[in-house]
Amino acid sequence: MELIIVHHHFRPGGVRRVIELAAPYLAVGWPQPLEAVVLATGEAPPASWLRDFRRRLKGTPVKVVVEFAFGYASEIALEGVDLRRAVAGGLAKLFQSFEPGACLVWAHNLGLGRNLRLARELTSICHRRGIPLLAQHHDWWFENRWHHFPAMRAQGFRLLPQVARAVFAISPGITHLAINQADARVLKRHLGAHGGWLPNPVEFAPEVSASRIKFTRAWLRRQMGESAPVWLVPCRLLRRKNLAEALLLTRWLRPEAWLVTTGGASSAREQTYASALAAAAQKHHWRLRLGLLRDGENGKPSLPELMAASETILLTSLQEGFGLPYLEAAAARRPLIARALPNISPDLAQFGFRFPQIYREIMVAPALFDWLGEQDRQTHLFAKWKSALPRAAAKLARPKSLPMLHGNPRPVPFSRLTLAAQLEVLAAPLEQSWRLCARLNPQLDGWRRRAAAGQLSPSPWPPGAAQWLAGPAYARRFLELIPRPRARSVTNSRASEAIQNDFFRQKLRAANFYPMLWEDCA
Repeated sequence: MELIIVHHHFRPGGVRRVIELAAPYLAVGWPQPLEAVVLATGEAPPASWLRDFRRRLKGTPVKVVVEFAFGYASEIALEGVDLRRAVAGGLAKLFQSFEPGACLVWAHNLGLGRNLRLARELTSICHRRGIPLLAQHHDWWFENRWHHFPAMRAQGFRLLPQVARAVFAISPGITHLAINQADARVLKRHLGAHGGWLPNPVEFAPEVSASRIKFTRAWLRRQMGESAPVWLVPCRLLRRKNLAEALLLTRWLRPEAWLVTTGGASSAREQTYASALAAAAQKHHWRLRLGLLRDGENGKPSLPELMAASETILLTSLQEGFGLPYLEAAAARRPLIARALPNISPDLAQFGFRFPQIYREIMVAPALFDWLGEQDRQTHLFAKWKSALPRAAAKLARPKSLPMLHGNPRPVPFSRLTLAAQLEVLAAPLEQSWRLCARLNPQLDGWRRRAAAGQLSPSPWPPGAAQWLAGPAYARRFLELIPRPRARSVTNSRASEAIQNDFFRQKLRAANFYPMLWEDCA
């Protein structure tokens, strides 16, 4: 038996982290020894990461199969029939030596829509050959990534039912998995046992030594040019991370601290956002450093070391599929200030986590930005964004409760502003913005006093979390979710479309609308 892991790439990110943490436990927990773990991908993994991955597998052979057609379609100079042929040829070579029952496929993020031809051809070949497939969905193309749809059309998937059948392929040998229960409920509603919930594994790293913390703090002093507290956002530079809110909180609660992010921008779209944020910080002399850690560079501390050396961790994301930084902060025994996200908060509570410094929204006074200008901007952006949606989705996009599109000036959530308005709020004198907004966010006054005294509370690691998040528990659930192919179909042929339509209704609720993400999609 060989485990074939299919992913578009092995760049830094949450999916790669899940694979590197889970694969060693899968190898150990398999009923019989795995002959090999095969990484099937569109580009070669970084050499340093691959060495570490092989070390983690402790003797289980690791093979790498690189087929350029498995990568993001937008980065491949092929479309339509040519892309289909390249993908089909790559998959035929990948599976040519395997007999039925000799392998299992673990495919990641087919639901992101970055290469629907790979999703379609992979599920088709697994169905025909009786190869079990676990399709693990970390992100969705229809969750504030609507700009992926034109690229899907270029791949030959011009109609939404075609997209649904590629993403949610129906077969007795395929199980679709979500990483949070909110999404898993939709899958289970239509797929029964062929839909499931598989929360990400978390590694409770050993405590960082005092010498490495000392080294990391000295390194941070050199980077900042001074000795000052560091508040850390462990993430890449993505719009959905809502980093301006992290900066606002840092300036309000700990003005002398530097806000630091670990990763850089991952695409041209995100680079525009990152550049705007960096330019504003430079202009106004905000204490902000972006992308301090980059993959493959030597002489830098590791992420666990950087977290251990930081005073506080922040997570201000607009959306997350699982919310790994919540757990990493607890594992690092560092205080966390974070937004409570409705789709993952119930899961975190079920794992046993309690977060002392958690909030739903940060409210800001309308006097801090140009209300009429922002209202015009959002009205224009919403219309442009909605016009780019598929027709069935556009009919569901009715944001009646968004504060900026209706009514007179009043306090609004910072998260519901465009980046331009967020930067206006940040540009206001610190004392003025705090005076106007402190009464709107009563919990912040206590956090501010505790932050100044270095007394923000860490989130304790609950004793029962291991049954959900430890590697052996992950491997056990994974093996239980492997599909057992039967002679006849497990569900009706239109289940794919029904799943997609249910997700459209869920993701297009007004509560999930963020104007900053309209800018990315419009």
